[in-house]
Amino acid sequence: MSSPSPLVNPMDLTGRHLLVTGASSGIGRATAILLSQLGARVTLTGRDADRLGKTVDLMAGTDHRAVPFDLGMIDEIPAWLRGLAQTGGPFAGLAHCAGVQVSKPIRNADAAFMNDMFRINVSAGLSLARAFRQRGSAVEGAGIVFVASASAFVGQAGNVVYCAAKGAVVAAARALAVELARDKIRVNCVCPALVDTEMADRFRSTMSEAQFAEYLMHYPMGIGRPEDVANAIAFLIADTARWMTGSSLLLDGGLLAG
Repeated sequence: MSSPSPLVNPMDLTGRHLLVTGASSGIGRATAILLSQLGARVTLTGRDADRLGKTVDLMAGTDHRAVPFDLGMIDEIPAWLRGLAQTGGPFAGLAHCAGVQVSKPIRNADAAFMNDMFRINVSAGLSLARAFRQRGSAVEGAGIVFVASASAFVGQAGNVVYCAAKGAVVAAARALAVELARDKIRVNCVCPALVDTEMADRFRSTMSEAQFAEYLMHYPMGIGRPEDVANAIAFLIADTARWMTGSSLLLDGGLLAG
């Protein structure tokens, strides 16, 4: 009688070095925590050192690093990431969770506002991808996951610039998937709708209680939690998505189904 096959967890990340941006709160924090629970060694980044430290306190395992950095310094990202890889080992994955969402009607959207929205939501991600393909920065089979948004697929009055930025992220991920395939790097997106985070609280503050209640009626399954998005990010980084690249995984509680 043959012995039973050993149990295999395709989402096991033991021994892998991963980078999570925007890890001081919300989706980034939930992602860093989950990846650590799956065995990964995580380098976390964000602009607030104290809040990054609080994330580390919630993580499983040891040897995680909190490295404050302003991703708005686009041209400095490649050298910064290369330094992280040199001191901590090459990365097996990147979860780019940092982002900004500000609602503003197009009549009030000047050049400075547009530049700010695109700098973190689009340009920083492109620079991270550029950095990831540097020699010694990533291992073969590494996965990049961008946090885009369901807003890339649905029009929203007063949110035109944000919709455009997240649409650009989805398009960039597809193009990067093709270009970086030769470097054995996968690139995918998660596209969440409204998630219960500080960013969502700011969005809610722009509405009356009645307006927000009406907005929630478009979500058959209610709004999401940061952990819902973290689960999808982990899936795309792990071997479960070994044969996926250029995909955009929609997480919207049924918003676009109606």
